[in-house]
Amino acid sequence: MRRHRIQLINPNTSQAMTETMAHTARAIAGSRVEIEAVCPKEGVPSIEGHFDEAVATLGILQQIREGEDRGVDGHIIACFGDPGLLAARELAKGPVLGIAEAAMHVASLVATRFSIVTTLPRTVIIARHLLHRYGFHEHCAAVHAIDLPVLSLEDGSGMAQQKVRDFCSNVKHQDNVGAIILGCGGMADLAAELSETLEMPVIDGVGAAVSLMESLLNLGVTTSKWGDLDFPRNKGITGPYATCLTRPSP
Repeated sequence: MRRHRIQLINPNTSQAMTETMAHTARAIAGSRVEIEAVCPKEGVPSIEGHFDEAVATLGILQQIREGEDRGVDGHIIACFGDPGLLAARELAKGPVLGIAEAAMHVASLVATRFSIVTTLPRTVIIARHLLHRYGFHEHCAAVHAIDLPVLSLEDGSGMAQQKVRDFCSNVKHQDNVGAIILGCGGMADLAAELSETLEMPVIDGVGAAVSLMESLLNLGVTTSKWGDLDFPRNKGITGPYATCLTRPSP
């Protein structure tokens, strides 16, 4: 079985967060998987709302194009809002996974009900939209916000991580669910620890996406180009958007 190259795209510009997620991804990946972790040079330092997602999407598409040029086999969008996911699937030949969708699939396989613990209150609404889009709203008991800015997970104090631990412990008993999903890529390094201490599955979307991606690549499954996920049509796009196009359809 040949080696697979997976591009892990952090849609924000935080190199520290990129490294945190890369460490988690590499710990999960099999021996025949190479993780290439990237983030845009320009954009937003954290993604905490619809505007941030819109700004980040162009950077994601640029990374998809560059990854395709390098010959990577699949791409992971490592932000729990799954920004630009369908547009990225149009550009890519191989699979593209968002960490929210991946986490929801995995949680639904090991528990009949799960809850999501995310960062800011405004992202609760975004998570609920994703639950409905992906068809998991009936599996989710609740979506909780810690009221925690994303970048506080990278400030080195450890206070944000402790808040996540305490909050997840409360959710376990409050919601009476079988699993908890961590609703931010910056929490990726806490999943294994929390699964052990809480004695229940705590799902991190980065690890879930890496495992699912590896399975898809082993199966030889690629993004469907029949229908709406076909390559973008060539419309003479001008400006920076034109550079995102990799292989437009005739």
